[in-house]
Amino acid sequence: MLGASILLTVAVAAQVVLATPIARSAYSVKETHYAPRRWTQKGRAPRGQMLSLQIAVKQGDFEELERNLYEVSDPSHSRYGQHLSHEEVNALVKPKDEALDLVHEWLLFNGVDKFDYSPSKDWINIKISVEDAERLLATEYSTYVHEDGTEQSRTTKWSLPLHLHEHIDTIQPTTSFMRAVPRSVQFKEFENVVIPADYKPPTDKTLARVCTINGTTPECFKTLYKTLGYKQKVPGKNKIAFNNFLGEVPIRPDAEIFLKKYEPKAVKGAYEFKFVSIDGGPQQDNASSPEQIAAGTSREANLDVQTIIGMTYPMPVIAYTTGGEPPQTPDAAAGDPPGNEPYLAWVTYVLKQRDLPQVISTSYGDDEQTVPLEYAKRVCSSFAQLGARGISLLFGSGDGGAGDIAGNDAELCISNDGKNTTKFIASFPASCPYVTTVGATQGFQPEVAAYRPANSLGPDGKLHGYYASGSGFSEYFPRPKYQDAAVKPYLKKLGNLHEGLYNPAGRGYPDISAQGLYFEYVWNATNGVISGTSASTPLLSSVLALVNDALIADGKAPLGFLNPWLYEKGYKGFTDILSGGNGGCNTTGFPVTKDWDAVTGFGTPVFPTIVKLAKGNH
Repeated sequence: MLGASILLTVAVAAQVVLATPIARSAYSVKETHYAPRRWTQKGRAPRGQMLSLQIAVKQGDFEELERNLYEVSDPSHSRYGQHLSHEEVNALVKPKDEALDLVHEWLLFNGVDKFDYSPSKDWINIKISVEDAERLLATEYSTYVHEDGTEQSRTTKWSLPLHLHEHIDTIQPTTSFMRAVPRSVQFKEFENVVIPADYKPPTDKTLARVCTINGTTPECFKTLYKTLGYKQKVPGKNKIAFNNFLGEVPIRPDAEIFLKKYEPKAVKGAYEFKFVSIDGGPQQDNASSPEQIAAGTSREANLDVQTIIGMTYPMPVIAYTTGGEPPQTPDAAAGDPPGNEPYLAWVTYVLKQRDLPQVISTSYGDDEQTVPLEYAKRVCSSFAQLGARGISLLFGSGDGGAGDIAGNDAELCISNDGKNTTKFIASFPASCPYVTTVGATQGFQPEVAAYRPANSLGPDGKLHGYYASGSGFSEYFPRPKYQDAAVKPYLKKLGNLHEGLYNPAGRGYPDISAQGLYFEYVWNATNGVISGTSASTPLLSSVLALVNDALIADGKAPLGFLNPWLYEKGYKGFTDILSGGNGGCNTTGFPVTKDWDAVTGFGTPVFPTIVKLAKGNH
């Protein structure tokens, strides 16, 4: 049990002076969220298990923060590129004193006397046992098991004193079943190449020499997207980063092997990229351990680091590794097992930093409906805070077509609202309107939407799984105004197609795309290929990071939150993808059309044109 004495931290003592705390109102249910499909209740959570609870106190003026975000990101606005400082962002979202005082009073009344804050004090973090969390939130935690073996201690309903409902948006982990699932097509062995039936080699001799669908390389990407020959001017001032979750860690010796073969001038980069560990995230300089090899760990991390260094060396590269490593059996003796609320743990850390990389790539996501609405909104608003500071956040759209993680399995395309409605399942964080979401393409002349039907027969004589560029429309976030001119004509083209399976008023994604089929990479000192928007995202992030180099060298601001610029004029720097589709949920999925579409967005980058367009705004 928590101690009854009040031992205030320095931060709390500076803000809160209370008389004897009192309960001000009766408890009332704050949130109910169904356990998603593929999760099974196993039994009561261990009472002594420790939880790291994160309390979202209502932000003081997010609307003002959002207004500032759009002004500094809008190429037509006089403030374009005048990104906010760390202090300015924190001041806008800091909760009102009344809200903080009431939340502190409630915590102290319940014996919670040690806590810390996010930089703007809109998140309060506490460590608490399951037993005490149940008392604090008038709930009951259970152990839930995912079909892949992941275990989480969660509840489906929790309560607060009624007077706190307006001051607390969400508390997690309670009802969130989100996992950070890699956006790559995963196999127990290296992926075998299945050549699309309609594939045609490039007719351009230069492109044909360096690009083959059997395995794409940095030289192919640089040639295709026209970054080849670009000489970086300010690699010390301009940086790029990528995220690693679930125990993933980029392996330096594997990166060295890859770079020696495909980008020899960048070999030093294999040992120069920097690790930043968050909540005990792994770091290592040696080869994979036998345990990592047996578990297949670090394929995603290797793909990311090898793609990014191969495209951007000598630009500084940061590998964020965030703790939390399912599948995980709760162990009361361990005292504090990983929690797996990865995006919040990561973004809370980076919001504390004053010096950040200008582009951050994330190749992970999960079904939007596994995340409670208020939690999704608060994580998304944290991404907006980074965007206001001039950081470009790119996320993969997924690899299961219109059904995302459900893929082509119609039985899994079911809403999580208790009504069991058939739906295209949207993806999060891809559905957040404050990030740029990346789809996948394949082929070269022309590029088409990445797609491989289920049961494709490979050269190994085995059947290979369904893969298609993820896409969709959010059920949580309404379509932002910057999308209206692009998305409304697309919806008109769709007509009644798939009516009722998606939310036409929701934020549509992806925004843009890049190659996503059969990337060469090295894992466990062995060459192989891997596919997914996990590949597209670090690739496109690398191209945009090079654009930032050109901007910063000219004394201009980096791209920052990309979407308002992209939808107003930046789309002219992308090659429109005109054919393909994606399927999903045993349907034809969304079609690829001229201009923006919900499979490839505006298409793939043309580096010199993007640079010219971006410089024209300053």
